[in-house]
Amino acid sequence: VQLQASGGGLVQAGDSLRLSCAASGRTFTNVAVGWFRQSPGKEREFVAAISASAGSTLYTPSVKGRFTISRDNAKNTMYLQMNSLKPEDTAVYYCAAARRGIGISAVLLSYDSWGQGTQVTVSS
Repeated sequence: VQLQASGGGLVQAGDSLRLSCAASGRTFTNVAVGWFRQSPGKEREFVAAISASAGSTLYTPSVKGRFTISRDNAKNTMYLQMNSLKPEDTAVYYCAAARRGIGISAVLLSYDSWGQGTQVTVSS
């Protein structure tokens, strides 16, 4: 599946942003999808994931209660609503689709399709 992320930008602490990720190619609706982020000098880290049916979600503790992952299978699109943004949320955000047969996962190696990344910068 091909993924195209968008929606990043420069915001102030406390603001909100919504990231989108449009999918094409391999059937998007049959696989779990997720968001990861990477800051300069750091490894790519898990942010959130959602199951194929959207029945289950998973978040890293630092964003739980502030970020919401969702998907619209009719539109082949996934979203990450980010509220109460903090400077430490600054990173390049990547959307990803999991390998077929793997359910919702926080493990990077569970994903085999990646978007190009979108920069989110939160100023204090």
